Amino acid sequence: MFAQLTILMLASLAGPLLAFGRRGLIPVVIGELLAGFVLGHTGFGVVNAALQPLPVLSAIGFAMLMFTAGTHVDIGSPAIRQGFMRGLLALAVVAVTAVPIGLLLDHALGIGHPALLAVIVAGSSAAIAFPIMEERKLAGPNVAFLIAWVALADSVTVVIMPLTLLKSGNPLEAIGGDAAIIAAGVIVLLAATRARGTRFVQDLRTESLQRGWSWQVRISLVLLLGLSAIAQKTGASTLVAGFLAGMILVRLGQSDRLSLQFSGVANGFFVPLFFVLLGAELNLRALVTSPSRIVLAIALALAAVITHVIAARVAGRERFIATGLAASAQLGMPAAAASLGLSTGLLGPAEAAALVAGGCLTLIPATIGSLMLARGTSATSSTTHPGSARATSA
Repeated sequence: MFAQLTILMLASLAGPLLAFGRRGLIPVVIGELLAGFVLGHTGFGVVNAALQPLPVLSAIGFAMLMFTAGTHVDIGSPAIRQGFMRGLLALAVVAVTAVPIGLLLDHALGIGHPALLAVIVAGSSAAIAFPIMEERKLAGPNVAFLIAWVALADSVTVVIMPLTLLKSGNPLEAIGGDAAIIAAGVIVLLAATRARGTRFVQDLRTESLQRGWSWQVRISLVLLLGLSAIAQKTGASTLVAGFLAGMILVRLGQSDRLSLQFSGVANGFFVPLFFVLLGAELNLRALVTSPSRIVLAIALALAAVITHVIAARVAGRERFIATGLAASAQLGMPAAAASLGLSTGLLGPAEAAALVAGGCLTLIPATIGSLMLARGTSATSSTTHPGSARATSA
């Protein structure tokens, strides 16, 4: 086991190495996926992602990935409030245009999951888009609109996407599971809000800081794993559980120290492990030998870009091309769909690889859009900086 984990963690180093440098345009996850491709079914077959305990570690990594994405979405932040109505309009426009596109692609290519394709086209990735905006130090009204739009799209598609890949075909059970997760999350948020002002909790946090107990990290993991357990028991998705846990944490005003500690646990081990194992599980050879699935990957990327640019034109008007390109960033949702589809047997290797490949392709226009926004955006305003969408997290 340790030899296998050593190989996987060595492979995960490809992500930071490829993204290294001030102008490194390759996201870390791309390097991790590429390493997985080389080690898994596509390449030399050194890693078998189905062998225990790798599926368990991958599931934890997936939950932590969605947890991290959730911490990028603070629904009470000034930036999201400022751009909420325009963001909501943009999301509505994308949704309306994505439905016929999903139906058309499914009919033309015979995928069998039109709702899934529509959700992926309509989605945006806060975990990808917000770091790009932070790196470019973007600010201004257009960026406030962009933050609200991406946050809303991410939140909505996180709930809907698992419903499009139900093995039982009965959405009521999964909807009930999602409702149970949300209800539990609300109870935890209310209880934690009241408890954190008590003398006992304050003294406990102070002593934890002095003695290195990492109390808040432990509580955060209890929240994440507890909501994920509800998802597992009710037939819902850990995608919703992880995302909601991250949103709860940011609403409680996580400290820079907690963000750094949890980032060390998640981004230092579990999340890169998930992406390397996902890359190992995907079979790009199946994609290469299936021209229709290559078309699917390209079509999904083009559809995401076109629909988001149209929505930005309707809702934003000014600098709509740059804003639409930046909002089209995807990867977390296609990766989640591929992982869920493979685990349930509802997606074949070629379809799963096409979803991830399409998500990777959207990173090119998203990066171009952020560069276009950076040229015409003042970086002096702090109220609309994407960092404000994450409270005080680092």
